[in-house]
Amino acid sequence: MRIGFLFNHDQIHQVAHSLPIAIALAKGGFAGEIIVATTNDRLAAEVERLAGEWLNAGITHVRLTLTPRSARIAGVLGKLVPAGKLMLYRDNLDFFRSLDILVVAEKTSLLLKTHYGLDNLFMVHTRHGAGDRAIGFDRASARFDHVLCSGEKIRRRLIVEAGVDPETISIVGYPKFDMVRQAGRTHHFSRERPVVLYNPHVSPHLSSWYKDGRAVLDHFVQHDERELIFAPHVMLFERPFVLTIDKLTISRAGAIDNRYLHGDNIHFDLGSRASTDMSYTMAADIYLGDASSQVYEFLLHPRPCIFLDSHGTNWRGDPNFAHWHAGEVIRDPAKLGDALDRAEDLHANHYHAVQEKMFADSFDLDGRPSSERAAEVIARLAERRSGQPGSGSAVQAA
Repeated sequence: MRIGFLFNHDQIHQVAHSLPIAIALAKGGFAGEIIVATTNDRLAAEVERLAGEWLNAGITHVRLTLTPRSARIAGVLGKLVPAGKLMLYRDNLDFFRSLDILVVAEKTSLLLKTHYGLDNLFMVHTRHGAGDRAIGFDRASARFDHVLCSGEKIRRRLIVEAGVDPETISIVGYPKFDMVRQAGRTHHFSRERPVVLYNPHVSPHLSSWYKDGRAVLDHFVQHDERELIFAPHVMLFERPFVLTIDKLTISRAGAIDNRYLHGDNIHFDLGSRASTDMSYTMAADIYLGDASSQVYEFLLHPRPCIFLDSHGTNWRGDPNFAHWHAGEVIRDPAKLGDALDRAEDLHANHYHAVQEKMFADSFDLDGRPSSERAAEVIARLAERRSGQPGSGSAVQAA
């Protein structure tokens, strides 16, 4: 039995959502092969860092590459679209055919079934995040053979909106939480001033960055009584243009003006490891955002939230904006100062209790490591598959 874990993205933000499961399988003595496949140096380095001693012990790490022709095409188109990511499946079909189960955190890998005919490949979706965006509950989710999700909210929407068979869903908690190395809210910030995390989304039709982001930075330049961590979605500045497919839009994130770099109260991180491993969501006192699922990771420890609606959204009653119930919603960055001033009181008097309910609905945490719970599900799926015709090796899970 060969189980593959695929990481096929430009950035590393999906690694912590499924690599912990591979590590838990290895620690649990899974009797088959565990293969982690990466597609660029950045992903490989993160896998090697997190998996450590388990690589080449219980886990095999392979590097998937493009053919020279595909690499040339990706070099031309890659500034706008993830061409290399899409062509990688075709260029590595022999590898994917060799697997019995493929575990992924994203959905483009469904091309292996829908376009390349790998119908016997059993695909497990771990998802990446516990957010509310509609794209997370589209019909593509139902094409996976099994879906692992963090809590009842996700399960409910997968069934109702995506049409996923309830029998193919397992609630396992949130494996990324298992990778958080910090026990408390520590960072290099002075702690003499409150720390605000500004975490705008990448999608132009959802993000506050394109219209209002620089006004947010201006506020902190002019008011240094608080520190700001500007850590947007890691893909916001990854390419010269931002193209989104859930609502076809294209835009430019632009550049960060030098005048924002001279103060001592603004820290910029456009995509380092710290912006993906919960360092900032653990360190901040206040969350300022729009549509990112990272707000739910912030709610691991309830604290004040503010949401900047740059699009005049009719959000009340819309499940895609359920996270906006976790704090005050403002539509004008000119109102940010007042919102920051009252955030603590609003949180204590109202939003703290709301956040606790939202978190419990989004994350089923029962005291066991979520990665172990997920590994148990995959091991059971492997055991069932091991006896089926055409499913590969007859080795069973431990």
